[in-house]
Amino acid sequence: MPLRDPLTPQILLELYRHGYFVMADPPGRGQQALRVYRPDPRAVLPLIPGGLHVPRTVDRLVRRGRFRLTSDRAFREVMAACAEIRPDRGGAEASWISDEMIDAYTSLHEVGHAHSIEAWLAGEDGREALVGGIYGVSIGAAFFAESMFCRPIAGGSGASSVCLVVLVEHLRRCGYQILDVQIVNPHTRRFGVVEFSGRRFAVLLDRAVRSADRWRPLA
Repeated sequence: MPLRDPLTPQILLELYRHGYFVMADPPGRGQQALRVYRPDPRAVLPLIPGGLHVPRTVDRLVRRGRFRLTSDRAFREVMAACAEIRPDRGGAEASWISDEMIDAYTSLHEVGHAHSIEAWLAGEDGREALVGGIYGVSIGAAFFAESMFCRPIAGGSGASSVCLVVLVEHLRRCGYQILDVQIVNPHTRRFGVVEFSGRRFAVLLDRAVRSADRWRPLA
């Protein structure tokens, strides 16, 4: 469904409270048109203890502590990186994240309803580089994961998966009830994604967004 209103933090919050999310049309001539989606069934990652399946390779990366993990240190940079390097299903460089979306979600971040987890890696010169991250929207006890990225060429292979695992653990500690990942794909399937009917998701979402805000900085 086309989004005809300007994309503001208020519009974004209203959309997410009702189970919608935003995607831009593929890049082309002129401005990328924005559309809203509400798939049925809806994919979520379990927040109950033991609900997340962590692949062995990812578990080893987490345990090694290769990356320094932070929250909300580079929100705009994380979102811009997701827009730059996320491939479409055909394997070509494309993005459903437009400049208008980056501006709007950054404004949402500035008012406390969008957050990021970042992975940093020090180079030979001792300077840290952003090599991975994930971002999403937070309302009450619901978190909507939007996109993630990693930079293997900079030593960040697997960094996005580490950020996802850290995010799930953090949301669980904070008392979140829902981690929405929108649709099942090969990556989320590796982590034990489950699907709810649209009706069931709406009931759970309504309860979660009416709860007190759960987000706190990553310790």
